[in-house]
Amino acid sequence: MDLNKFLEILNNGNEVIANSEVHKYMSYLADEAMKLSNELNNGYNPPEKVQELFFRLINKPIDRTFRLFPPFYTDCGKNISIGKNVFINSCCHFQDQGGITIGNNVLIGHNVVIATLNHNPNPKLRASILPKPVKIGDNVWIGANVTILPGVIVGNGAIIGAGAVVTKDVKENTLVAGNPARFIKEVN
Repeated sequence: MDLNKFLEILNNGNEVIANSEVHKYMSYLADEAMKLSNELNNGYNPPEKVQELFFRLINKPIDRTFRLFPPFYTDCGKNISIGKNVFINSCCHFQDQGGITIGNNVLIGHNVVIATLNHNPNPKLRASILPKPVKIGDNVWIGANVTILPGVIVGNGAIIGAGAVVTKDVKENTLVAGNPARFIKEVN
């Protein structure tokens, strides 16, 4: 198993069977992510070093306008794509195996959780994993303590109020809040 094959399998939405070769590779990537996260999170790093460590964590180029306030947590890192002028505040958790795409000019508040995996609902297959990507459009503001669940698409210009649990797609230029998140109003 290599990274490209792993990402192809997860990005196609294929179920990851417990104890399979793909599942074992997922564990390998988790260990690698923990090592890099430990370096990122323990001690002060200037912004340039944070960018360098985050680049190593996601294994993709990032724009110099990217800003992250550690600590930051992920159990993979290799399936995150970041646009320009993105800010991620401290204590965020990205479970990115299913894919997380973040557009341009996005603000992400403290303690945001973005999840891209579910377990198989069948009790006999519960340890198997079902990936679904999360896509965040341009000019989005995600408040503190938000949780975004697998498969959600957040439209351009949307605002997600603090503490929301986002279980379904968010339309462009709308404000959603609550648990589960619901439409509050349109924003311009």
